[in-house]
Amino acid sequence: MKILVTGGCGYKGHVLIPKLLSQGHKVCAFDIQWFGNFLEPHQNLKVVRGDVRNIEEVPLDSSVDCIIHLASIANDPCGDLNPKLTWEVSALATMQLADRAKRLGVKRFIYASSGSVYGIKDEDQVTEDLELKPISEYNKTKMVAERVLLSYKDDMVVQILRPATVCGYSPRMRLDVSVNLLTMHALSKGKITVFGGAQIRPNIHIDDIADLYIHLINHPECNGVFNAGFENISILDIANLVTKNIPVEIEITESNDPRSYRVNSDRILATGFKPKKKVEDAIVEIIEKYNSGVLKDNEEFYNLKWMQSHKLSD
Repeated sequence: MKILVTGGCGYKGHVLIPKLLSQGHKVCAFDIQWFGNFLEPHQNLKVVRGDVRNIEEVPLDSSVDCIIHLASIANDPCGDLNPKLTWEVSALATMQLADRAKRLGVKRFIYASSGSVYGIKDEDQVTEDLELKPISEYNKTKMVAERVLLSYKDDMVVQILRPATVCGYSPRMRLDVSVNLLTMHALSKGKITVFGGAQIRPNIHIDDIADLYIHLINHPECNGVFNAGFENISILDIANLVTKNIPVEIEITESNDPRSYRVNSDRILATGFKPKKKVEDAIVEIIEKYNSGVLKDNEEFYNLKWMQSHKLSD
């Protein structure tokens, strides 16, 4: 299968694409490469640098069998930093890509949405059927993009994943997500600061989210929207898992973020998918990469800091 992966040089793309190649797929990774490109060369891999906002730059033609659309301005603080950029990248570009895919006869479109589209929920179990009440530019654009793509469900197979917070090591690392951040703080600062701590949050290992995209490729009958979060644990539980492996002090301070919810992923589990890794696996893997010198506490692994330093807030 020939697969176009937008945002292919991002955090998830660097784990997903090698898996796709190992299964014999031909892959084109399209990315603006703000954070570089660490993909290993492969005879079935083509890497194209370009801006998803410029639809004519996207290497999409009728030979593409499937689009995996990962490109977006990732997470709430980054999305709020420059709302215009966020809407152009995460909503308008998705609309243009979907329209072009339909015109070219592309039959598969897999979209990386976010579990944050639900906003703040009081329900203990957040299922796909609950009303979406996005509260930031990031999750508003994700909701809009979902609605746009679902309007094409009669023209192509549309599969939408709403991942929980992803954790674990990637060559294009992110240290601005909870598990990765707490682990790095323990390693580099010798201390963990937890804001609140009782809030329950869903998590998913980066290997499992990559495997989920492949699962959807292999199961075109699984269309529609799917939650993807297999470990609902508190922020303090995450910190305790970190200190189980790195014995450092946990400092607990007050938090102005009371959000606490459990994502229910029964719908995707019912399709036969089985997650293989847990939060603690991600922690152990990050520790190993840090101790071996492969992973460092670099600024470019914090999206917000990097965007601010490169004046992408303008």
